[in-house]
Amino acid sequence: MILLLVMDGYGLSPQKEGNAIALASKPNLDEIFGKYPYTTLGASGLDVGLPDGQMGNSEVGHLNLGAGRVV
Repeated sequence: MILLLVMDGYGLSPQKEGNAIALASKPNLDEIFGKYPYTTLGASGLDVGLPDGQMGNSEVGHLNLGAGRVV
């Protein structure tokens, strides 16, 4: 079974200081991430067809999901 879960505005970072997501109580997501393999997607810059270093947004990200290439 494969699940594609899009969580706009949710980012993963190893840094905990100043990271609201890392510091939040989220037992269900913590269990899922601990129990099952997962990956992350690049959502900015060259990964989504924008200039290097430029932030993406929902429109750009959703346009590229499932395209199989940079649109």
